[in-house]
Formats: sequence, C-alpha cells, structure tokens
Amino acid sequence: MKRKFTIKSSIPSRGKFGNLWQLLQQLVWGWCLILGGWLICTTITLFFAASRPVDAFFVLGGSIRREIYVAQQIRQYPQTPILISHGSPDPCLWLIFQREAVSLQKVWLEKCANSTFENFYYGIPILRHWKVHNIRLITSQTHLPRAKWMAQILLGAHGIWVDFDIVREQGIPGNREFWQKTVLDLTRSFFWAIFSQIIQPQCTANVTRLTQVDMSAWQHRGFKCERQGEVAR
Repeated sequence: MKRKFTIKSSIPSRGKFGNLWQLLQQLVWGWCLILGGWLICTTITLFFAASRPVDAFFVLGGSIRREIYVAQQIRQYPQTPILISHGSPDPCLWLIFQREAVSLQKVWLEKCANSTFENFYYGIPILRHWKVHNIRLITSQTHLPRAKWMAQILLGAHGIWVDFDIVREQGIPGNREFWQKTVLDLTRSFFWAIFSQIIQPQCTANVTRLTQVDMSAWQHRGFKCERQGEVAR
C-alpha cells in the first residue's frame, strides 16, 4: 500500500513542475519579444536621430581642458545648450566662458555626479527633459574607451545619437583606466539601460545655470582653478 501511495503522489508533482516550466518558458519568450521589439524601435530611432542637427553638448567633468574646448566650440552653436556634469568649480567655468565672450545663458552645471557612470545616471534625465535627439559628448583620450562604450549603451537606449569630440590633454593624466573598472561600468550600464526607461533620478537641487553663479560671493570666499585653465581670480 505504501508503495502505491508513493507512485500516485509523485504524478501531481511532475504535473506541477511541467506547468511551472511551461510558464517560465512563456515568460522568457515574452520577455525576448518585448526586448527584441524595443531594440528594433530604438535602432530605427537612432537611425533618424543621426541625421538631425546637434541638440546639446554634454561635457564629462574631470578636466578643465574639456570645458575650454566646449566654450570655444559654442560660437558655432549659439543656441545649443551645454550640460557640464560635475566639472570645474563654478567660478572657474564662469571665467572660462566670459573669456571666450560667449553667452552663459545656455550653460547648465550638474553637481550630483561623482563618477563616469553617475555622469550618465544624472545627465540622461536632464537630456530627456530637453527632448534632445543628437548630442556631442566631450571627453578626453584618457577617458576612452570606457566613456565611449557607456555613452553608446546608455544614451543609445534612449534613442539619443551621440558623436564624440576627443580633447587632447596636456601633461600626465591623474586618472588611469583599468579593465576591471571598464567591465564593472559596462555591466551596470547594460542593466541601467533597461531600468532607466522607467526610473528617472533627479538632481534638481544641484543643477544650475552658469548665469546664476555669484562671482562676488566666490571672490569673497576664495577659489582655485586648474593651472591649465589660465584663469585668474
């Protein structure tokens, strides 16, 4: 009797396992279809975005030479907004753009980011709010290829085409690129490319226009700029 009971009781268990397996397969196939459709739509969007004019400049902080470069380039794009992600101190940026005799109205400073990944983490919601489709990203050779791959993954996931302006640095860079860091950043970039479709981190308290920089207060407080900037207090 015990043997018959064991055989009979195992049949429902196998049936439940089979149903769960079928459900899992359906979920996987459904997810693959959704992901495939999203990739196709994003690719089409990027194809058309690539032919559009530049909507914004996105400067990754870490070198004052990048900010000097974009201040010089903006003469050709006076109506194009600039987003500088955790760049040089505010008064240094103010002096750079004043020296180049360009408008400060379209320059925005984001101060939340503390890493390359966070440059995109906090920068993408701002760019999406601006409804940009084609941006020019400003970085340095010492920042590649990690920053380039991350930009293509994260910005591309939002249908934003990105071109790159690589600024030549002077001297020995203070940062070094390690493959472990590249692998880590690319891995979380792939995940964030999906989650950022519904999650929009905000940095409203630390995003300001360059025109809002109070130079009188900074002069009283004191500040220091990178020597390569060649700007004085």
